[in-house]
Amino acid sequence: MKIAMFGIKGVPVPAGAENVAEQIGARLAQRGHQVTLYVRPHYTPASLKEHKGMRLVHLPSIPTKNLDAITHSLLACLAATASDAEVVHIHSTGNSVFAGLPRLFGKKTVVQSHGLDWQRAKWGWFARLYLRLSDYSTVHFPDATTAVSQKMTRYYQDMSKRPVTYIPNGIAPSEPCQPGLMHQLGLRGNDYIFLAARFVPEKGIHYLIEAYKQLETDKKLVLAGAGSYGDAYATRLLAHASEKIIFPGFVQGQLFEELISNAAFYVLPSEIEGLSLGLLEAMSYGNCVLVSDIEENLEVVGDSGCTFRAGDVADLRDKLQHLLANPGEVQAYRQRAKNHTRQHFNWEMVTDQFESLYRSIR
Repeated sequence: MKIAMFGIKGVPVPAGAENVAEQIGARLAQRGHQVTLYVRPHYTPASLKEHKGMRLVHLPSIPTKNLDAITHSLLACLAATASDAEVVHIHSTGNSVFAGLPRLFGKKTVVQSHGLDWQRAKWGWFARLYLRLSDYSTVHFPDATTAVSQKMTRYYQDMSKRPVTYIPNGIAPSEPCQPGLMHQLGLRGNDYIFLAARFVPEKGIHYLIEAYKQLETDKKLVLAGAGSYGDAYATRLLAHASEKIIFPGFVQGQLFEELISNAAFYVLPSEIEGLSLGLLEAMSYGNCVLVSDIEENLEVVGDSGCTFRAGDVADLRDKLQHLLANPGEVQAYRQRAKNHTRQHFNWEMVTDQFESLYRSIR
């Protein structure tokens, strides 16, 4: 089968829709399918023409906050339509408006929703209106629609009265590694609380900082990540940097693996999610996780992690203090988290579902 994917920044980008496209696309290529990814040159080096068996096609865009994604997706849609692809897999709801054109030329299209993008604070009113309207095209323009959470699946089905397929994200099994590079940050292991996320308001990082400052603990708070497009929110967060609140920036590779392997526990205080790959990754490394009680986080955690009331700083502080005072409980959650992700969030199973979906619409 010949499959084209667009609606991503590029690869390898270890987060979001980009990671999903890479994980699924690479496994499809291993199974003998021809997979093409359309990528942006300012995220993927022009010299990289192939990645994990997938062909990479570099197309330009207008690299501004509101035009980068949409202009690249327009060109990718035209290229995919003119190609010999049999199935066009479109990532993210904002790109669903392009799902109809390939169908006019005999191709089948799938739109994968990673989240209700209009809820995200980074967008202005016009972009938010456009994304809200794209909910219609997400379910009416393609041959098939998928969503990464059960809550989103119900949302689209209730709105459109059309079938939507629930296919979650996956995670590759991970083994913890020993501290090394993290010593440069003054960290030894089990002496910090950790979060890795984009610095945007819906991640609730400001709640975590406020709750942490009310704790009685000698453990540090490590917040890995960065803002986007010079966001003022990220600047406000960074103003809290101190000896105990550490901002190592966007981390990946060995340093990231060390930080996520050796945290006392992992906290995700988000108010909006699709299905958090960061949370899945933290659990796959055997972290005890403390998450806000939004439905999307509860779907991931089940009974294998701790929760607090979303947006409630006092409850977050109390739950943090409880975990700090009960290391035996933390240790029990660690093993449960690892087992839970391996059983329920497996990339091979996710790829099986997409492969079956592609065949069902051909």
